[in-house]
Amino acid sequence: MSDQNELEHALERAASDPSSRPNFYRILLESEVFVLGHSNAPGEGYAEIPAGAKLSIVHWEKKDGTPVIPFFTSLTALRQSLKEEARFLGMPARSLFEMVKGKTLVLNPASSHGKEFFPQEIESLLAVGLNQAPVQRVVEKPTQVLLGQPSNYPTQMVASIKMLLARHPNVDAAYLCLMQEPTAQTPSLVVGLSGNGDISHVMAEAGSVAADTVPRGTPVDFVNVIQGEKGMSDYFIRNVEPFYRRTLGTAIKGFFSGRKANRSIDTDTLRQGAAHLHVEQPLVIPTTGCS
Repeated sequence: MSDQNELEHALERAASDPSSRPNFYRILLESEVFVLGHSNAPGEGYAEIPAGAKLSIVHWEKKDGTPVIPFFTSLTALRQSLKEEARFLGMPARSLFEMVKGKTLVLNPASSHGKEFFPQEIESLLAVGLNQAPVQRVVEKPTQVLLGQPSNYPTQMVASIKMLLARHPNVDAAYLCLMQEPTAQTPSLVVGLSGNGDISHVMAEAGSVAADTVPRGTPVDFVNVIQGEKGMSDYFIRNVEPFYRRTLGTAIKGFFSGRKANRSIDTDTLRQGAAHLHVEQPLVIPTTGCS
């Protein structure tokens, strides 16, 4: 029987499974963590630190001299990182992140499943609960773009997003295409999600997973695919076979049967004119890690 706590189990899964990382961030923000340091409040043991108390938190240095703040999932993990006894503080992870904005932190630095958190990641975690904060851009006027299937298929990204979507029963299908905009230097991948109700939180999680798994230098956009809506929705539904379908019941399988098979084309073919489309709907884009 493992003596790991819930956070440590989640960290271990997230290390090897990108689709598990949104759940790891959720558990982390709800968990107590431990840091090396002390306060000037009197007493020892478990006690509430009063408002106005001063905290002293230990910094370590990486090999290149960069300062980092170590923090730990448990007292066991903390003690495994030390050669001698040291004073420590326990606090909610969210409270720690709010205290050390602008700093770099390392979770369980002596563990095989350690995780470094950069300042921008911490800002995103506090804002949206994920390491990548999505933003929304709106195409101001009808724009002609070229669409097709990527010749270099993002296998890892697609596999990870499929695993994530399987945990969200309100998502029915997911699509993929490559889009070249007139003013863009490079084409971007577009992931379309079709579902019931508000799926914005699923898009945000998928954006976080995509940021960790997309081929380096490739932007990724996300759109909501809506039956009967023109533009990207119509293109996906009419021309692209979903890379993910919800498999509960035969009705969904039947609904998507008979779609045209994907046809792989490279960027040069795309520029020559695979499919032309006027885009008029918002695109939800992860802000970092995908370009």
